Amino acid sequence: MEENNGRKMVFSRGENHASQHGKITIRLKRDRRIINKTELTRLQRNFEAYVTEIEHLEKEKTSFPTIRAITMGIVGTAFMAGSTFAVTAEPPQILLCIILAIPGFLGWIFPYFFYKRDVRKQTARISPLIEEKYDEIYKICEKGNKLLNGK
Repeated sequence: MEENNGRKMVFSRGENHASQHGKITIRLKRDRRIINKTELTRLQRNFEAYVTEIEHLEKEKTSFPTIRAITMGIVGTAFMAGSTFAVTAEPPQILLCIILAIPGFLGWIFPYFFYKRDVRKQTARISPLIEEKYDEIYKICEKGNKLLNGK
């Protein structure tokens, strides 16, 4: 058992239970005599909310570019299907096949490059927001540390 900033950390091996074979359970318990327990709980909830927002912003970096790339790929596939139907028609429409194949191939090639470009743009737009959230988390942790240590 170790003590860390008002929290007791208990390490135990779950060898008695078959479902926890080889797993370690960590229980973090705060000292019950903490004066500002409600304020610490509020800070902890704010911390968890900021972490959730950061996770959401990280996912947002790639969500729009992914949707755009997949849509472009589907449109390219539709053009390729039209090209295939044009060449298999009776009589074969070779000129129509070529005309439809060009945007089809472009619809398969360009999504990768658009995806990379869009991710760079989204990252440049979202990174400052994520940094603000990290700054807020830092301030929350400082307040919590002051409450725990009484400084």
